[in-house]
Amino acid sequence: MFIGHFAVALAAKRVTPSTSLGALFAAAQFADLLWPALLLAGLEVAEVSPQGAVIPLRFISYPYSHSLVAAALAAALLGLSWLWWSGSKRAAWVIGALVLSHWVLDLIVHVPDLPLLPVGGPRWGLGLWQRPMLALLLELALFAAGAWLYLDATEAADRVGRWGLWSLLLFLVLIQLANAWGPRPPDIAPVIWSGHATWLLVAWGWWADLHRRARSRINRG
Repeated sequence: MFIGHFAVALAAKRVTPSTSLGALFAAAQFADLLWPALLLAGLEVAEVSPQGAVIPLRFISYPYSHSLVAAALAAALLGLSWLWWSGSKRAAWVIGALVLSHWVLDLIVHVPDLPLLPVGGPRWGLGLWQRPMLALLLELALFAAGAWLYLDATEAADRVGRWGLWSLLLFLVLIQLANAWGPRPPDIAPVIWSGHATWLLVAWGWWADLHRRARSRINRG
């Protein structure tokens, strides 16, 4: 899953308006931000599937970034860290929930390759990726809902807040479509480096959100 994770981060802005969208993006995508670094270090393993396979990547081993136990520990650690830094219990709970939501959303689309434990144990996955069009429609629907909730909760403070956000939303949709219909990567290296580039989307979210403000209840009717 890709923009589905950004969708829940956008929606979370309604719950914790003072938390930067960049921080919400980073929490929701924490597992995928960690994963390429672990691949590069050789601690986790993935490969490009053979030509003709429905799912372009095979996730051979990713216990530290994508196991349920690792996700729960990361959620607790980042939630407590946010509580210490911000002093907001609500924001801390939201950050922790977003970190954990990554595993839950991945469970829907992955084939049974998501580990429950960092070492051994069963692997789960409901396999929606085996029905690519349904998976794409689900992500686009989630993203539309998340974007609507974010737009309903915030308003542009200037032109950057308007066009910076809309260009980000459009770019995310284009990436999703490219993932669905673009060419298969020749090997795992482009996947690793495009994974690192996700940090640029986190920064973009922070920048666009910096130029927006929470809507007042009066403005929302």
